[in-house]
Amino acid sequence: MDYGMIRVAAAIPSVRVADPQYNVEHLFPHIAEACQQGASLLLFPELCLTGCSCQDVFRQQLLLSAAENALAYLIDHSRGKAVTIVVGLPVCADNRLYDVAAVVTNGHLDGIVAKKHLFNHNEGGGSRWFASSRDISEQMLTLAGHEVLLTQRPQLFKTINGVRFGIEIDTDVWSGNPPSSRLCGLGADIIVCSAAGNEQVERYRYLKTLLSQQSARTNAAYVYAGCGYGESTQDVVYGGGAMVFENGQLMAEAKRFQLTPQTVMADIDIDLLHHERIWRKEERVAQYKDADTLIVKDCLTPSSAGDLLPSPLTLSFRRPISPTPFIPKEEEMTETCEDVLHIQALGLAHRLQHINCRTAVIGISGGLDSTLALLVTVRTFDMLHYDRKNIIGITMPGFGTSGRTYNNALKLMEALGITVREISIAKAVEQHFADIGHDIANRDTTYENAQARERTQILMDIANDVNGIVIGTGDMSELALGWATYNGDHMSMYGVNAGVPKTLVRHLVKHVGTQQAELQPLLADIVDTPISPELLPEDEATGKGQQTEDLVGPYELHDFFLYYTLRYGFSPRKVFFMACHAFEKAPHAYDEKTIKHWISVFYRRFFSQQFKRSCLPDGPRVGTVCLSPRGAWCMPSDATVALWKQECEGL
Repeated sequence: MDYGMIRVAAAIPSVRVADPQYNVEHLFPHIAEACQQGASLLLFPELCLTGCSCQDVFRQQLLLSAAENALAYLIDHSRGKAVTIVVGLPVCADNRLYDVAAVVTNGHLDGIVAKKHLFNHNEGGGSRWFASSRDISEQMLTLAGHEVLLTQRPQLFKTINGVRFGIEIDTDVWSGNPPSSRLCGLGADIIVCSAAGNEQVERYRYLKTLLSQQSARTNAAYVYAGCGYGESTQDVVYGGGAMVFENGQLMAEAKRFQLTPQTVMADIDIDLLHHERIWRKEERVAQYKDADTLIVKDCLTPSSAGDLLPSPLTLSFRRPISPTPFIPKEEEMTETCEDVLHIQALGLAHRLQHINCRTAVIGISGGLDSTLALLVTVRTFDMLHYDRKNIIGITMPGFGTSGRTYNNALKLMEALGITVREISIAKAVEQHFADIGHDIANRDTTYENAQARERTQILMDIANDVNGIVIGTGDMSELALGWATYNGDHMSMYGVNAGVPKTLVRHLVKHVGTQQAELQPLLADIVDTPISPELLPEDEATGKGQQTEDLVGPYELHDFFLYYTLRYGFSPRKVFFMACHAFEKAPHAYDEKTIKHWISVFYRRFFSQQFKRSCLPDGPRVGTVCLSPRGAWCMPSDATVALWKQECEGL
């Protein structure tokens, strides 16, 4: 597998009812496309060799023989091709007719799986013609010239890449205990579902929810192909749905109600699925104790694979990758922002009540993070019916403070009706430099960090004086990079932004502006202000102030690296590959050289700065990625970055 991924395809072919020769020939273009695009697994709809709407014609021996001949033709056609094909047909055994999915690879019939759950509906039901797999007496069959096992035991199949997949058929997934749950518990990474469900109002929407939930519940990929145009419309219509899900996320979807054939493809991340299953391992082993009854079939042995391996992933990457994985979709933005703000506010509210505190002290710089922290604190006080005047906002201008941020800090505090204090740190820091013998002209780390620690000292001492707590403003992205002064802005009594990445901070502040029109212009200007610690004066030659992203790199990139490194444990090589695709056409595009540079910086800083995260103040977790050392991210402060550095150098 390239980068731990496998390409899968679901096809909706042209069909003629009760014409297997026509039907099998119209599978070939889909097979050719799948091979050309490097797909390892191709799924066709239920009973597609005959058509799913044959009704009592299924009982005709001529049709059954023609379907078997069509399967033999398909098996022969598959020779020399690396794709594993799953195709539906009726099969007779022991005077019973079974609705079967056959697995075909490179001139071999690898196995068959019979449908288990046969539902009856007003338009007719499968049990009129077919028997359930529960009725099977295990036996070897000769089918299309190949010996194949007919069984009701669970079966898994391995693609040429070694990825395990299981099969269920149409209404199996609608049952209370679908076979896919058991199959995934026994090791299936992918479930394919050949289906023939007809269209009804709202049915497709329900089906999408059902498949998404089953994919998420089993931490699996789910590939679905339903019958389409060409099936009988005597009483019902088949709309031709095809979908690919991964861990609950829709990766690809065909258009319904089309008059022409379709094939949809997606790249499934098997590494991602395996990472998700690590945390649920105990459930799987305990729940499924019949692994000894499991049948696992290699669809193509390594010795016979030869040159059939699919080509590596190229620019035709079939997988949506957002450059901003922490940012919700536009239609979900309002709800997600409200959820995050409520989590932050509720966490702070409980802390204030628990310690019987009605006063909060917060440093306001006029930048993004302190703005969000203040908005959350105001929301919390309103929830608790506390007086906003008990929020003490302190602006502390220093050597690098710009007029823009200074004025915005004052305007924001005044607009929110909190207590405003201004304390310049210049004289205190100059005295400190004199005390420790530091040349004020030397603008090194000491010059910068002394200012951050002076501000923290002011906040802590005022909090003591007013019997309040200091609200931390630093965000998760800064914590990941260690972009905080140890025992300076690194420290507080409750860090409301600790679980919020920098890319999301912008959207949260924007969201509040959309909800409170009187704040919108001010918040918009704060969002547009370049991110800066403002610890150095403006450059006299350029007139440009200190900018964080010039020093540590774009937060868009770092948040991307952070998400896939922590959420899924991906290697630098894989994160780099994904970032190159994600940012190739992003609003802020980055080339491979730029991404390689900053991903190396990310891993170096992430490992070296763990000591700051090991003693973080309390703060609420808001998403799936969190850096709290108390269970969310436990890492030795002296862990070495050598392996990650070596891989970054080889990108």
